[in-house]
Amino acid sequence: MTKATYKDAGVDLDLYQKAMSSIHPLLGKTHLAQKARVMDLPGGFAGLFRLNNPEPGPAGRKYEDPVLVSGTDGVGTKIKVAIEAETYNTIGIDLVAMCVNDCLCLGAEPLFFLDYIALGKDDPERLVELMEGVSKGCVLSKSALLGGETAIMPDLYGDGDFDMAGFSVGVVERNQVLDGHAIQAGDVVLGLESSGFHSNGYSLIRKVVFEMAGLRINDPIEELNQRTVASVLLEPTRIYAAAISSVVRSYPDQIVISGMAHITGGGLVENIERILPANRRIEIKKSTWEVPPAFSWLQSLGNIDEEEMFRVFNMGIGMVAIVRADQAKAVREKLHASHCPTHILGKVAQGEKQVTLV
Repeated sequence: MTKATYKDAGVDLDLYQKAMSSIHPLLGKTHLAQKARVMDLPGGFAGLFRLNNPEPGPAGRKYEDPVLVSGTDGVGTKIKVAIEAETYNTIGIDLVAMCVNDCLCLGAEPLFFLDYIALGKDDPERLVELMEGVSKGCVLSKSALLGGETAIMPDLYGDGDFDMAGFSVGVVERNQVLDGHAIQAGDVVLGLESSGFHSNGYSLIRKVVFEMAGLRINDPIEELNQRTVASVLLEPTRIYAAAISSVVRSYPDQIVISGMAHITGGGLVENIERILPANRRIEIKKSTWEVPPAFSWLQSLGNIDEEEMFRVFNMGIGMVAIVRADQAKAVREKLHASHCPTHILGKVAQGEKQVTLV
């Protein structure tokens, strides 16, 4: 009688262990920024993290009334582009960015990150490449990669397929939570530049680029200085943690940022409206920044209405910070010093709650 094995069913435990041994150093890199807070737990089934920082000096922050902030996300069908391009070491940056940027909107200091990766077959090399991106994203956001899960599911995914999900946890003092209630008339709306499409709208992008235009993954794009389709579409999502932290640290006891919005699906209008209190309105002037060429190229390629473009994509603005008028100049300078170009998009006014683009 034939003996059944897990390997015959599509899961090779030896290959899995080989991949895990290569991933541990990538986790270690992410612990450096939080080394005093990550507690060693060899062989543990979960991760341990100290909320208060025991290090002496400015780094040794103690929270009086801490609130944990959590967020989870994926990277959508941008994964299909990574598979087509056979490029796996940047998509993990997108994963971290989408989760961490959401938590930043509440004023959170990123603490740690967890990931979930599912593949159709054992592939240690590809798994390590995916984890390289996650590790880099965690380093950029100063999040400790505390743990995760890898699943091999041959009957659910094809041999070349995979999926990813991320989970970010941060902390903020209760009296410093950015829930939008402090937004007032006269506040200035700052738009922080995106790095490109980030991780939204890729079902539309793929339809236009590959189906309608018939382009291939390595084709050069004349309108974008001969950059390849893969290079443009796989540009990693910008992580705003360092830039925002530089502002928050400068004003520990003062309301400078009154609200923040991560510009994802829904664009500027829908995402900013989510944080506006009643009787506050914002008029965003499209002339205040230059929409990056990649968006114009896609719009022309697919004959997409401008209204649809602004609803689906970030159009060059990946994060919005609403700040007090008397500190707007100083905040912009700090953001620029953190390599995050910023534009004044408009001002908050009294009136019926709404965001309009003019």
